[in-house]
Amino acid sequence: MREIVFDTETTGISPKDGHRIIEIGALEIINNMPTGVTYRQFINPERKIDAGAMRVHGITDEQVATEPTFAEIVDEWLEFIQDSPLVAHNASFDINFLNHELSLIDYPPLTNKVVDTLAIARKKFPGARVSLDSLCQRFDIDLSGRNFHGALLDSELLADVYLELTGGRQPDMMGNIQNNTNKTTNEVKLKLPTNKVKYEARSFPASEEEIVAHREFIKDIENSIW
Repeated sequence: MREIVFDTETTGISPKDGHRIIEIGALEIINNMPTGVTYRQFINPERKIDAGAMRVHGITDEQVATEPTFAEIVDEWLEFIQDSPLVAHNASFDINFLNHELSLIDYPPLTNKVVDTLAIARKKFPGARVSLDSLCQRFDIDLSGRNFHGALLDSELLADVYLELTGGRQPDMMGNIQNNTNKTTNEVKLKLPTNKVKYEARSFPASEEEIVAHREFIKDIENSIW
């Protein structure tokens, strides 16, 4: 099954106040394993970024001033996600922003199934802190490279959290993931030990009593190959 783990960064808290998306990051998971296929795009929001939001993600007005608008990247984004389930933390926030952007250019809202890891975590750990940072700490996921929120980085962290919340990575019996999407074909191989150890065969000879009993047993088997 193909799923897309994604995150957005925005100019502020709510699209109802005219805030817009300034970054989308996403990655592909197939059969509970990341395939290495990712998507990242900065977006010109055509408005100023709130100071409070800037302190969270560190993205400035100058950084996105020359980036494409959402209208210019929307088809590429929709092609990437296709009809795959969308996985996000506090998913209503990101989905509301995406649907707001789509409405501004007369596109229909998303109909993809949505998986909210925040809801999963609250059910799994009632009363505990379930922010992305807290869940990374709970599952011993490395946060050392995260000075600011970033859509792709947060998607990568969330993918690890999601897999922990839902039972961990599940490769096939050969340790491979086959990507059967029509966008990209990737094969992810697990790193298996290369230092094979050779063990000497051990001998377990049958006793004379066992041999006699075996011969008596097979006498009554028709067309025996023994």
